[in-house]
Amino acid sequence: MRTRNREPQTLASEGTLDRMARILAARNIDPAAELPDEPEPFSPLDALSAGMPPRYRAAIADHPQVLAWVRDVAEAAVAPSRGARRQVATGPSLLMAGVVGAGKTHQAYGAVRLLVQGGVGVRWRATTAADLYADLRPRPGVDSERELAAVSRCPLLIIDDLGAAKASDWTEEITYRLINRRYNYELPTLITTNLRISDLRAYLGDRVASRLAQMTTRVEFEDVDRRRYRAAA
Repeated sequence: MRTRNREPQTLASEGTLDRMARILAARNIDPAAELPDEPEPFSPLDALSAGMPPRYRAAIADHPQVLAWVRDVAEAAVAPSRGARRQVATGPSLLMAGVVGAGKTHQAYGAVRLLVQGGVGVRWRATTAADLYADLRPRPGVDSERELAAVSRCPLLIIDDLGAAKASDWTEEITYRLINRRYNYELPTLITTNLRISDLRAYLGDRVASRLAQMTTRVEFEDVDRRRYRAAA
């Protein structure tokens, strides 16, 4: 049987290399240039901070009851699969009451940061009560029911300044529907209010106040406006 001698195969002939060089030159690519260093990947804390208002990106939670809430939520976190990062799923809620400037919002954002620093994944959302009502008010081109469902299902929700917006039958109904869903599904909720806890029922109504009483740990902050104190200092 006659065999045929073949030349050794090379990865690319000179003609191929020439064509590649011309293509690179046409695209202004220097084959001898060093590739740029890949950017450092975002850490979970970096990603969290990017979604926070700048004022609260370095917030620190240090109130004993807030720290206890963080521990309870972290313990309730579950991993969707073996080896996966634990995620906030269900857990207790916290109601922080105190005067304007007492540090409630700072503690709320600090609590979320502390969860992430502890290795817990958090899908979260933050809104003031006034902004929430504005977003959910029916208007053309907006599916308010879908938005309410999205807020209601969020694994961790911060509702800031509950009681600061003007009360009406509509706001009471929206608040009830939101709180009732989170109550039923045991979704952790951080709520701040400038109202005294004893005044919540008059503003929110019996149905909301009753659910908040059962689903939240209540924290009364000192009647000190820390913003004015720091400004005076």
